[in-house]
Amino acid sequence: MNGPPDPPGDDARLVDDARVIAESLERPELFGELFNRHAPDIHRYAARRLGDTTADDITAEVFLVAFRTRARYDLDRPSARPWLYGIAANLIGRQRRDEVRALKALARTGHDPVAESWTERSDSRVAAQAAHGPLAGALARLSARDRHVLLLVAWADLSYAEVAEALSIPVGTVRSRLNRARRKVRESLGGADPTLVHDARLQEVPGGG
Repeated sequence: MNGPPDPPGDDARLVDDARVIAESLERPELFGELFNRHAPDIHRYAARRLGDTTADDITAEVFLVAFRTRARYDLDRPSARPWLYGIAANLIGRQRRDEVRALKALARTGHDPVAESWTERSDSRVAAQAAHGPLAGALARLSARDRHVLLLVAWADLSYAEVAEALSIPVGTVRSRLNRARRKVRESLGGADPTLVHDARLQEVPGGG
């Protein structure tokens, strides 16, 4: 038998992330729902960028920063994914020297402890050679800004609009940086682009620079 309707303040109202964040201002414990929804993806992305050990710290800090700044969240945005990935990108950016070091080591030797987890996480969307030397070298040569855009699209599976939201840049800038990054990757790999996801939303956009 069906029970009475859920009362207005019941957790059943927490359908989207914005509602979770809004309700957590009065009931902080509800913020844990946001962690449950998104922490695995954030951790997976951070591990691909910096390795498993560092990913644990990055993930924890992402949600700590998110919790502390949640009062400023734009409640007109139902999904918090771009916001969380933007925080992650900022934190990863602070460790860009470690990321570039790992990429260069992988490109040079084909092995690096920080980058080992990449092979385990290769899937049907990103070719296995994304964990191997040639692409690692190509990624290391990208600027940090271009690498952020490329990997948020290819590894976090964000749309152009979501990347723009995550990084607080115009969509046109996302397109330009993505095209430039992919062009440089292709040049480094003799025309191949293993970061390209075969989805109309992620194809190269004409006119980028």
